[in-house]
Amino acid sequence: MPLTISNTIEIPDHEIEMTAIRAQGAGGQNVNKVSSAIHLRFDIVNSSLPDRIKEPLLAMKDSRISKDGVLVIKAQQFRTQEANREDALARLLELIDQVKTPAKVRRPTKPTRSSQRKRMDGKKQRGQLKNQRQQKWD
Repeated sequence: MPLTISNTIEIPDHEIEMTAIRAQGAGGQNVNKVSSAIHLRFDIVNSSLPDRIKEPLLAMKDSRISKDGVLVIKAQQFRTQEANREDALARLLELIDQVKTPAKVRRPTKPTRSSQRKRMDGKKQRGQLKNQRQQKWD
């Protein structure tokens, strides 16, 4: 079943490689026998994703993306292999969602005259208050 990103974009199953590995960290007697962690590998460069998503993904400064453009996600948070598989796919979707919509261009604005006036009036009042304090102690 392909991974759906939007109405028009899907990632076929054969492009996502998932392998079961042994989870790291402390565990009980079962930990050395069960491969419950999931290693997800996704080749961004050779994928069927459109270029408008590929390019920002490859440009990301993420340690999980290799120089060859392969994304590696290791999921070992849960005890079951199925839950870790779903977690890995969710993290892949989250990463793609970050670059799917372009960031809005910020346009700098000028403060209004009234806001400038209010700011200056506040500064004057504060300065007068401080001057009154100084005169009392001299």
